[in-house]
Amino acid sequence: MNTEKPTHPTDAPSPPVRHFASYQLLRLLGKSDRTMAWRVLDPRSEQELVLVLPRHQPASPAALDQWTQAVRRAGRLDHPNLAAVVASGTHDGWPYVAFDPVDTPTLGERLSTQGMPGAEAAEWAVQALEGLAFAHDAGVVHRDLQHYLVLLGDQNQVRLLGFEVALHADETQGVDSRAEAAMAPSSLRALREEARRDVLAFGLLLHQAIGGQAPLGEADTGHVIARLPPEGREFVRLPFTTAQPIPEPLRAIVNRATDRQERQRYFNARTFARALQGWLKVESEAVSGPLALLLDRLNSVGLLPASPGAADRAARMAMMTGQRTHELARVVLLDIALAFELLRAVNTASVRGSQVAGTGPVLTVRRAIAMLGLDGVRRAALGLRAWPGPLNASNAQLLDKLIERVKRAGRLAKTLRPPGYDPEVVYLVTLLQNLGRLMVQYHFPEEAQQMARLMQPAPPARPGDSEEPGMSEAVASYAVLGIDAEALGAAVARHWGLDATVQNMIRRLPADAQVRAVDSDTDMLRLVASCANEAVDALALPAAQLDVVLQRIIGRYGRVLNLQLDELRDALELLPGEDDFVPFDRPAEPA
Repeated sequence: MNTEKPTHPTDAPSPPVRHFASYQLLRLLGKSDRTMAWRVLDPRSEQELVLVLPRHQPASPAALDQWTQAVRRAGRLDHPNLAAVVASGTHDGWPYVAFDPVDTPTLGERLSTQGMPGAEAAEWAVQALEGLAFAHDAGVVHRDLQHYLVLLGDQNQVRLLGFEVALHADETQGVDSRAEAAMAPSSLRALREEARRDVLAFGLLLHQAIGGQAPLGEADTGHVIARLPPEGREFVRLPFTTAQPIPEPLRAIVNRATDRQERQRYFNARTFARALQGWLKVESEAVSGPLALLLDRLNSVGLLPASPGAADRAARMAMMTGQRTHELARVVLLDIALAFELLRAVNTASVRGSQVAGTGPVLTVRRAIAMLGLDGVRRAALGLRAWPGPLNASNAQLLDKLIERVKRAGRLAKTLRPPGYDPEVVYLVTLLQNLGRLMVQYHFPEEAQQMARLMQPAPPARPGDSEEPGMSEAVASYAVLGIDAEALGAAVARHWGLDATVQNMIRRLPADAQVRAVDSDTDMLRLVASCANEAVDALALPAAQLDVVLQRIIGRYGRVLNLQLDELRDALELLPGEDDFVPFDRPAEPA
């Protein structure tokens, strides 16, 4: 009997086994102009590793020595979002670094044309950015972040690999650029530029993970960066038609990372991560999410600090017997923090349930004083954090400037209100439309400055071009905090006990909304306050633009409010100062 094994001529021969140094090459994970990565098998440990190499050899022994020192320094970093270095060395003149992937696929292996759900992508992106920020803080940069150099596990545990592997262009031409950079006065600035390039590259990776397509059709992030300003003229934005819906706050965050204006992009990995964390917190906690960002701060430093002198004066007046309510209310309204605190106190569930059940929210300080009593006013005034709270001098000055602008808008709204509307209610609604702005300026002052920069227009790129517009306030707020500042104000209003009608009233009218006939008093209050806030904001514009914006405001509100352009100009010019301002109609003097 024939026992020989039959042969099958159709059997394909096994591919030849390839090696690099002692490692068996299994498959190429990816390559760019600057690096490449292979999945390899280490025959000594029978363990799969990821081998990362530069695409060019160092041009001199000195350049190789500098590369080796930089890679070893990067390998000493210990962070849960950085992959562990197993070995590094040189083979046939090619330096390499081996990383332990812990049986984890790369981002490139996880990418699909369907894109990732926004929350899933944001979760691992925050981890990656934390690892990136840790490396940058240690003076280590990546130089070539690519999808094959990000390990992304099934539970969204992410680790970055390949730091310092990519060579400087000069190091491939015999120039010892790392040694020169270490001695140059501009070395710190150069390191910051490299770090910002890393953040931009990561923004491109996140863009592809969410949108499902490589930006500009380029898999190599270095190629895309070369086509973006300042080197190129193209720009990258998430498409509006994607397989996975993209929430607008997340869209704003990712688009900011790759904005065509360099000044609009994230300066560092930490601010990028903070924006994503803010959005994730809001998403995960549903209705309470916006408030959750603030609760700890509200409990420790209060909603706003007391204006210098006003709260003390109110506390002293509240101790006097026979004090008239309208006189005390006038003093209270000089201090936004105290006015808001009284509104909060009377609109909480416990007070409303026992004293004002069925009568709706309280929107006047006079009524709040009558309900809380003089002792309640005194306690509220003495319980405020003294000015300027935890703010330093420069941030306190910015908050004071914003408070004065908000008060000016309130005084303008009182002037513009139609007959029959309580001037104090108009004033307070106008102030409350700025509640989110005020809280961001007080509780997140550094983020507020970022937002202000993002909203500023940029000079034209070339002579004859129009200036580059800045972001809208809502988009800037999304890009920095992960949430619209106005939503923070609305969340606090809900927390106080203000109902849905008031919550809608204290939201400014959107800039693109049409103003038609008014159906209710609450709609009228919202329009008057929105008009006043827009007009006072416009005062910060150059004179050449101010008239155009005021005409636009009249085009929106003039017919409904029976307001002419000259009347609006006069109202802005003749606004009373705070000392002359009475936020409610004076009571009639006794005969």
